[in-house]
Amino acid sequence: MLPYDRRMSWREWIRTVEVEPSLYAADFARLGEQIDALLRAGCRIFHFDVGDGHFVEPITIGPVVLESIAPLVHEAGGVLDCHLMVDNPLRHFPQIARAGGDSVTFHYEVVDDVPATIAVARGHGLQVGVAFNPESEPEDVAAVAGDADLVLCMSIHPGYSGQKFMPEAVDRIARLRAALPDRVYVQVDGGIDHETIGPAHAAGAGLLVAGSAIFGGEDPTRAYRGLVQALG
Repeated sequence: MLPYDRRMSWREWIRTVEVEPSLYAADFARLGEQIDALLRAGCRIFHFDVGDGHFVEPITIGPVVLESIAPLVHEAGGVLDCHLMVDNPLRHFPQIARAGGDSVTFHYEVVDDVPATIAVARGHGLQVGVAFNPESEPEDVAAVAGDADLVLCMSIHPGYSGQKFMPEAVDRIARLRAALPDRVYVQVDGGIDHETIGPAHAAGAGLLVAGSAIFGGEDPTRAYRGLVQALG
């Protein structure tokens, strides 16, 4: 892995394609241990979900947890990709930056001005993503998210880990990829496992977030490596 440098970008982080373990699904009694094992297995990017109990029903992990794990991840050359499933993402950007987040993704559905929100996140030294729910049209999101580093196509309704991948997401990923500039990465989150990771990647996703498929069994390291191998 490259040494950690906050000034680096997604272009330096991504090795063609990346499987991102979703820490929301981790065993929090063993969080540091599981992160360390995944880093040793070659994982570079961790997905960190923040839920506010409003935009999504559950209240999930937040800046206090992020701050506690950021040194472990950064010292090993990894980065933290923070997905804000919240009603008011602007208020969270400073906290995420201070706690050690490297990239922040907000939802298209909750802001009036996507380009302006991207600019505010960049002002805090963060890389930026725009996420959208299954009800939103990929082309509508792509039309306003061209300044982002990535666009996240949700393949489930956000909120709870362990949901099944929506088959129609494959077409939405392909439509999104076709509508975005080549420099903007496509990410997919929800129900990614050994059966769905291949079709999602083939449709155009270069960042594949997996939660239960990695942390749901006894050996997250082996599960992570299996998903990487499934990509060929």
